Amino acid sequence: MDGHALGGTSRRRILLGTAAAVGGGIAGCLGSSDRPAPISLTEPMGCDQCGMIINQHPGPSGQTYYRDNSPEGHDPPARFCSTVCTFRHRFATEGRGWRPQVTYLTDYAIVDYQVRQEGGAQVISEHLAAEDFAATEDLEVVVGSDVEGAMGPAIVPFSDDDMAAEFASTYGGDVIAAEDVSRELVAQS
Repeated sequence: MDGHALGGTSRRRILLGTAAAVGGGIAGCLGSSDRPAPISLTEPMGCDQCGMIINQHPGPSGQTYYRDNSPEGHDPPARFCSTVCTFRHRFATEGRGWRPQVTYLTDYAIVDYQVRQEGGAQVISEHLAAEDFAATEDLEVVVGSDVEGAMGPAIVPFSDDDMAAEFASTYGGDVIAAEDVSRELVAQS
């Protein structure tokens, strides 16, 4: 267990929430982007890539709003049990002309996460509340770590570069921009 495994609301979460509220108020005055907000994934719902029930699995999850397309069988966003499924879906739908408006991933810089031993693997906790997500353009991800999520090796997102570097130092892997995740990298996961 690491230093981020503290229960309750962290000071960082309170500060980030306050900053988001102030930023949102300012954006409202300046004209808002038409970007839809992330939703909570805490209720039982299937992953739009693999069909697994999202809230029954550990690790980072994701959701994508597409510009002119919607997932089959439910209102947007498309929702995913893992960052791996998030990117696999994004790459698979590109060939059909789907263009993401925004993709959100769990932001481990703003949650009190745990890494625990489970069945011989190091597994990172899930965080599924709407406020636990950040847009990919604001995230770095740790790839190639020894930590697993719903689909095996996890791609772990952070909005804080130092926290991403600390995670990679502790659990292995490399830090890259979330927007730089490639098909080849996802295929290796």
